[in-house]
Amino acid sequence: METLLNRKDIFGLTLAELQEALTPFHVPRYRAKQIAEWMYKRGAVSFADMTNLPKQLREELGAALVIGRPKTKDRLDSVDGHTTKFLLEFADGTAVESVLMRQPYGNSICVSTQAGCSMGCAFCASTLHGMARNLTTGEILAQVITINDMLRAEGQGGKVDTVVIMGSGEPLMNYDHVLGFIRLLHEDYVLGMGYRNITLSTSGIVPQMYQLADEGLPISLSVSLHAPHQELRTELMPISRKYPMEEVIKAARHYADVTKRRVTYEYILIDHVNDGEEQARELVSLMRGQLASVNLIPINPVAERHLLRPSAARIDWFEHYLTTHHVNVTVRREMGTDIQAACGQLRNQHLQD
Repeated sequence: METLLNRKDIFGLTLAELQEALTPFHVPRYRAKQIAEWMYKRGAVSFADMTNLPKQLREELGAALVIGRPKTKDRLDSVDGHTTKFLLEFADGTAVESVLMRQPYGNSICVSTQAGCSMGCAFCASTLHGMARNLTTGEILAQVITINDMLRAEGQGGKVDTVVIMGSGEPLMNYDHVLGFIRLLHEDYVLGMGYRNITLSTSGIVPQMYQLADEGLPISLSVSLHAPHQELRTELMPISRKYPMEEVIKAARHYADVTKRRVTYEYILIDHVNDGEEQARELVSLMRGQLASVNLIPINPVAERHLLRPSAARIDWFEHYLTTHHVNVTVRREMGTDIQAACGQLRNQHLQD
């Protein structure tokens, strides 16, 4: 991506790509790794920060190249201090949301892969304004690095420990950039994050689910299910018309078979829509024989959607029914409800403003 000053943006390049970008400057190849580590591990936002590079080289690189980093347009912190939501704005004015969740097992962040979303799910705020564009590999990575820099600045050895690709957008509709991001995150000159610490969530883009299984990356896969049969799922998730639930389940089973990784089915609980005994019984039948678990997510209501959260009693009953029928089930711990941590809500507010 070229900036307004016609300088090449190098943030998001692999080491090999960075070496190629540095070719005109006739520098030793090891300089590329130094620069990569400054950008990705040490938070450098300009070449002037890179003190182990000769001063003249820093000036030459600064005149021709730029380290593209977003600016924080907004930030909301939950009252309990466990959740922080960021609205990050890139050079062209496009803004996306990222969420930091301070969990007992470490710091987890949720990143967006598209600005907005075109999936049209009935319960989601991300899709209200449609999709603006795909994010680049560097723009997805920048969300992680920005938050990692903040945690490091706070001291006490804070860092990003796990990443969920579950923010705004459908990651498998931006496949190449998302896979580039995952591979970069794993590199030792970036964060060296283990693939098992990365989870990707999809609404069920069947061809890319098979493609992902063939990548040989042991990342965790989450599938947005939200209904136990095709008719209701299509009402909630229009993408189910193109990729029917039966085909999505088949692709998820294949992913589990190939990777030996348990698939998680995300199931948003909506009051008197998909939380009754009939749906619970159908869901138990659907899960039988799968290397899978169900993550129940009581809906975080979006005003424009007019869908309500079930009572605590209905949530408990649904969970208990699945458990007693031998389904591996969890209920998502609520984080950030006081700061509208559901995908898309903060971005929508700024778009309206």
